[in-house]
Amino acid sequence: MVEPMSEVTPPEHGRMRASDADRDSVAHRLREALAEGRLDPDEHSERLDAVYRAKTLGELVPLTEDLPAQSGPTASVAPTDFRSPRPLYGGGRIVDQEPTSQAAIVLMGGADRSGNWVVPGNFTAIAVMGGVDLDLREARFTQRETTIWVCTIMGGVGVTVPDDVQVRVHGLPLMGGFGVSSNTPSVVDPDAPVVHIRGIAVMGGVGVEYKPRKHQDEVEE
Repeated sequence: MVEPMSEVTPPEHGRMRASDADRDSVAHRLREALAEGRLDPDEHSERLDAVYRAKTLGELVPLTEDLPAQSGPTASVAPTDFRSPRPLYGGGRIVDQEPTSQAAIVLMGGADRSGNWVVPGNFTAIAVMGGVDLDLREARFTQRETTIWVCTIMGGVGVTVPDDVQVRVHGLPLMGGFGVSSNTPSVVDPDAPVVHIRGIAVMGGVGVEYKPRKHQDEVEE
């Protein structure tokens, strides 16, 4: 006698894996809530980060449960050409766009570049008795290999990079230093952007530090 096959119990709805379409739908609703004034920019950014960390449908539910339910003929759905701001990685960071900045030069002051900025093939950072901070975690690049030319005199240049960008330092320190944080990634996409840091540090410093992106979970040690 053949025993009947045991039935497989499907997972609860909240435990089902979320698809890209599910995440795009929630991202679209959050964008509308921002436009309606129901969310401020910081809340929208935090929730959008959570959207792309979400692995299951249950993780998406709390992100819109305090927003009005949409129903009826006026209910909005994500358009077919909607492209939510999904984070770019590795080779996807290389874009055919105009650079948004060519240089950062300070004298007894400070400057920074961060966010979704487009880095040219050659970028200049000069800090004289001041500081320049370059955050590449959400940056895009016009070329696969980029050179950041630095010159610091009694000042500092700090470069923050994500785990999918390669950094190579070729600086000349004169009573100063060039440093790279110890938590460099062990595996990198072969098509990932490569950033060369070249220049001179006179009685100053140039530091490179790897940090997680906003949507990435911090790893507790």
